[in-house]
Amino acid sequence: MTNTTLKLLAQQLQLSISTVSRALKDHPDISASTKAKVHALAQSLDYEPNAYAIQLRTQSSKILGVIVPAISNLFYDSFIAAVEEESRNNGYAVMILQSSHNPENELSNLKIFRQNRVSGVFACLSSSSENLEVYQKMNEREIPVVFFDIVPKDNRFTKVRMADERCAIMAAENIIKRNAKKVLAIFGDEVLSITQKRKSAFQKFMQDFAPKIHCSYAHANSSLHAEELMKKFADKKNKLDTVFCMTDEILIGVMKTIQELQLKIPSDIGVISISNGFIPNLYYPHISYVETSGYELGKLAFIQMMANMKGGKTLTELTVDAKFVEGGSM
Repeated sequence: MTNTTLKLLAQQLQLSISTVSRALKDHPDISASTKAKVHALAQSLDYEPNAYAIQLRTQSSKILGVIVPAISNLFYDSFIAAVEEESRNNGYAVMILQSSHNPENELSNLKIFRQNRVSGVFACLSSSSENLEVYQKMNEREIPVVFFDIVPKDNRFTKVRMADERCAIMAAENIIKRNAKKVLAIFGDEVLSITQKRKSAFQKFMQDFAPKIHCSYAHANSSLHAEELMKKFADKKNKLDTVFCMTDEILIGVMKTIQELQLKIPSDIGVISISNGFIPNLYYPHISYVETSGYELGKLAFIQMMANMKGGKTLTELTVDAKFVEGGSM
C-alpha cells in the first residue's frame, strides 16, 4: 500500500503542494472551500504528516523524554502516568528510559534523546550523578530540562520535588504521638539529596521536640538491605517499639523481617513509612504513611515544562505538599 503524501494529495486535487500544505495547517490565505476539500481527501486517504521530515526541518519533535532510575518503582510509575496523560492531551508523545542509578546509562539516555530531537527532558538523577554540564548544554540547545524527585543542588535548573523536609517532620510528629521510646529510622542512599533533606529534618525535629526518645539511624539501598538491618536491630536486647521507613522499598524489607519474627503490629512494634500509597495497603493492618504523590509531581513537572518551552524558563524549585494517611500500624 502506497503512503499518502502531500504530492499525491496535490495531484488528485490539481493544486500545488504548497497550497495543500498550507491548507492542512489552516493558513488564513487559503479559502475555506479549498481547506475543506484538502482535509476531506486527507482524511479519506489516511494522510499523516512525515514526522521525521518535520523533525529535520524544525530540529525538534513532539516527543518529551523521561529518565527515571527504575521504571518498576511505583512512585515513578505514577509520575510517568501523569506526564504521559498531560503530554497526550497537548499533542506530545513520551519516550521513557531508565538509568538503573548508573551515570553512564544516564549520559547514554541523554544522547538518545538528542538524536531523537526531543522537545524537552524530565530527569531524575541517578545516585552518583556528577556531570550536570551535559544538562546545561541541553538547556543551551533550547531543550529544556525539568528535574524531578532526585534533583541537583545547583540553582541553574528548574526543579520539582516533594516537600521532603515536611514529609520527614510529619513522620516524626506521629512517632512522638505514639509515645515511642526506642526508634529505628531507616533512610535511603546517603549520597542522595532527597535522603539528606529527609534525614536532617527528621533528626532535628526529634532532637528539638523529643530528645528523650532513643533513635537509631541507618541507611539501606535495597529491600534486602533493609531486611538485614531490621534483623540486626529488632532483637530482644534492642527492644525496638517503632520503625520508620523512608521509602516503599525499605518498607518491604522491614515488613518481611517483622513477619518472619512474628511481631504484632502495632502492639509489639509500630511502623510508619513515606510512600506513594500502594505498598502500605498490602498489609494488615494497613501501614500508616506520609503520602508522596508521584502523580501530582508529574502534573506539576509538566506545567513547568510547558512554561519553559514557551520561553518562561524560570529557574525555580517547586514542591508538592504531603499528607499523613492513618493506617493501623501506629
